[in-house]
Amino acid sequence: MTRSETGRASAAPETSVAVDVDVLKSEIRKTYASVSQEPERDFIFPTGRSWAEDLAYAPELAAVPETAVESFAGVANPFSLGRLEPGERVLDLGCGAGTDSLVASQMVGPEGRVTGIDMTPEMLAKARAAAAAMGAANVDFVEAEAERLPFGDESFDVVISNGVIDLIPDKDAVFAELFRVLEPGGRIQVADVTIQQPVSEEGRARIDLWTG
Repeated sequence: MTRSETGRASAAPETSVAVDVDVLKSEIRKTYASVSQEPERDFIFPTGRSWAEDLAYAPELAAVPETAVESFAGVANPFSLGRLEPGERVLDLGCGAGTDSLVASQMVGPEGRVTGIDMTPEMLAKARAAAAAMGAANVDFVEAEAERLPFGDESFDVVISNGVIDLIPDKDAVFAELFRVLEPGGRIQVADVTIQQPVSEEGRARIDLWTG
């Protein structure tokens, strides 16, 4: 697998998935609840502030409380594709403990707005605590799934996401929702994992390969 970053999304190919999606989501929640509750553990993917610093995050990372950054589990740096502008409305898809959302909140300033969504309650609790500790009044966190976003059409200027879309089998549904909630001319800044070779049906059915 390699990490991939893209500034504007293209249509995702159709995907035939031999996996129980409900079981997959349950296992993903368990994995990232553990990242939230036991950040000192060694996971199969890198985590924490030192990892974010290795990814050359913006200076705004320094102001993000350890409450959030200790559970950072991104795969790359979506802000390497460009800084956000003051006043922009930002959706952080799969915000986890809130590191990217809180970096974004500083970039867009008090006249901007950041909304982070995640399906893991434990991560959202950490994100809200970190936002409160930081005094970030321009960010909020919502429990939701990427395939069914609880927002109106054209609600955001920018979507950021970090290591999340690769975990979701129905990528067509995800990108359809992102295009729906983006303002015309809006942009997507994604850091994610891609594969270079087709995955076998047997591999697609293995939950452990999806959750890591």
